[in-house]
Amino acid sequence: MYDCIIVGAGPAGGTAAYHLAKRGRSVLILEKESLPRYKPCGGGVSPQVAQWFDFDLTPAISLKTNSLRFTWNLGDPVEAQLEKTEPIWMVRRDLFDHFLVQQAQNQGATLRDQTEVKSIEFKNDCWQVNVTIPTADPASTEPIEARYLIAADGSKGPMARWLGFRERKRRLAGALEAEAAVQIASPQVHFEFGMVKNGYIWNFPKADGYSIGIGTFRGGEPQDFKSILTEYAAAFGIDLQQTRQYGHPIGLWDGDQALHTQNAVLAGEAACVVDPMTAEGIRPSIFSGMKAAEAIDAALAGNLSALEQYSEVIAQEWGSEMVWAQRLASIFYRVPGIGYKVGVKRPTAPERMGQILCGELRYSDVANRALKRLSAGLIPGLG
Repeated sequence: MYDCIIVGAGPAGGTAAYHLAKRGRSVLILEKESLPRYKPCGGGVSPQVAQWFDFDLTPAISLKTNSLRFTWNLGDPVEAQLEKTEPIWMVRRDLFDHFLVQQAQNQGATLRDQTEVKSIEFKNDCWQVNVTIPTADPASTEPIEARYLIAADGSKGPMARWLGFRERKRRLAGALEAEAAVQIASPQVHFEFGMVKNGYIWNFPKADGYSIGIGTFRGGEPQDFKSILTEYAAAFGIDLQQTRQYGHPIGLWDGDQALHTQNAVLAGEAACVVDPMTAEGIRPSIFSGMKAAEAIDAALAGNLSALEQYSEVIAQEWGSEMVWAQRLASIFYRVPGIGYKVGVKRPTAPERMGQILCGELRYSDVANRALKRLSAGLIPGLG
């Protein structure tokens, strides 16, 4: 009988495991893949996350950069050096996620990777989690019990549905990513806005190459992601055909909602916490994992409203900012040409975006002015 079982060893799961284990709780992390495992992700991380841990994250960082470059149809560039901002961290998710899990193990958490959850059942005031046995017949399962569950199995995971979150708000964005092992010219973060509708293309540097990807965040008509990304990659001397591509959904924030149920909470992309403007997911996933751990710890100590308070905390401390991010995204991605002209090309815009990505600036600090400029671009003379 564990105090808590955490399903999923991503940033949310690893963070929750660390903070719970450090508080002396018995924790089991279940991960269906073998760690370390590849995870398609641009890998940009806000240095703000350092404040949520008491250990050095440097070993998990591939490189740091404060150089940004924005383009429209590969031209009309805007470049910026974020001199007054902490450099943005670039990580490889296989190493970063595993590093967080290892820190949790150092605090006493148990990891079982190559272990898939097949079903769950609440009985006798605890959760029974039925998992595969790696060395046994694939059809055989083993029951494990815990007083509480954290579902951190991502946007594609089944845990939220099994826990009864059938009518929840859930907006999925689509993305295609590839890794290119090349000698990079400079550690510069690239954003391209003109080649794709309702989203952007990114090229994030790592110590040993690029992570390039394309995503849409407003829906709309289907687009040939592979052809667009192939053309974009060629501008960097990368033959996309020589890389392996990974398509995946992104669980965007789409309004406040309950993230708790009987002795269980959702965290990370399972909780749809990804920024709908930038698609930043690592920082909010870590934040939700930390807050989930605090809630489970409080519940184990006898606080009957701790899980409900978790939903409220995410709404207040993350969702209140995502309201502004969603408003900006709804206009910017609808008319990206205007957004690029009146937003990205403003002299202060790149630095502001860097500050938002680094957690040094909040959307609420800049959104009113940005929305007014975007609206004025749509309706000349407004404002």
